[in-house]
Amino acid sequence: MGVTAIPLEPVPTAQTGASEDSLNALVGLVAADLEACNRTIVARMDSPVALIPQLAAHIVAAGGKRLRPLLTLAAARLCGYQGGRHVELAACVEFIHTATLLHDDVVDESLLRRGLASANAVFGNKASVLVGDFLFARAFQLMVDDGSLKVLGILSHAAATIAEGEVLQLATQNDLSTSEARYLDVIKGKTAALFAAACQVGAVISHRPQAEEDALSAYGMSLGMAFQLVDDALDYSADQAKLGKTVGDDFREGKFTLPILVAYQAGDASERAFWQRTIEQSEQTDDDLDHALLLMERHRAIPATLARAAGFASDAKAALAVVPDSPIRQALMDVADYTVIRAR
Repeated sequence: MGVTAIPLEPVPTAQTGASEDSLNALVGLVAADLEACNRTIVARMDSPVALIPQLAAHIVAAGGKRLRPLLTLAAARLCGYQGGRHVELAACVEFIHTATLLHDDVVDESLLRRGLASANAVFGNKASVLVGDFLFARAFQLMVDDGSLKVLGILSHAAATIAEGEVLQLATQNDLSTSEARYLDVIKGKTAALFAAACQVGAVISHRPQAEEDALSAYGMSLGMAFQLVDDALDYSADQAKLGKTVGDDFREGKFTLPILVAYQAGDASERAFWQRTIEQSEQTDDDLDHALLLMERHRAIPATLARAAGFASDAKAALAVVPDSPIRQALMDVADYTVIRAR
């Protein structure tokens, strides 16, 4: 039967009028750098083993806004950087991200990625895992080529933290006793850490004061938290075309996210029994997703999740207070708002 997603209400944020134009404005400010980054990505995906560029190109062609490498480029320009290292490092960040997507889709047995067939659905699990490994290796080659031990430390630490976050998510999957703090640790590791590193390296290569480096890292961390919280809300509230994956995938996979936590904690005994059966025991029927959506709507789980995301977006903007005002600084602040507004 068809699934009716939860309709979204206005997002609780202080700013007004943010839209995808906010992201496009940032892209416009670093357009030449982004084009150079895309050329680097294509060149570094090349391999005499034909399946590697073929599969890597499949996931890159699926779209995405290149948000993470865009943050590296923007952070470097915000800090006045005039060289070319930021382009290579932005490509490195994108390779780390793409490698994790390939591995995640295998772990989650996902069939869609950004509205198209996932790489594992087209090429199989073995090829997806191995090409993901190749992209991780390419990322580390780019880090070494950069020549900075500090940059290497930041990005390699982020890569390890992502893996820890994914393992922690696996450990909390199907576990309704997981606290909100533990859940936030999961998304901090699996998503926000790379956002933070992507921003921080822009300041590092610009040789900015520690206060600005810390500010950009904090901006990226909070932005990443907001981004993932919105994604978790969209899993239950967006239509499939907008989401780029099947609505309710997190529910079917037993993933413990904030919408479920809110509904579970607010539920009565019978509602908690429903969540225990469907999430902890993984016993689901065809009608269960619709009932889960009903319970989330009853307890306003999606607005609560988006309110939490809006708080992190506000933290991201506040972190930039130590950075001098400029068009790029304003664009980064607008992107923080857009990260939450995109849920409309």
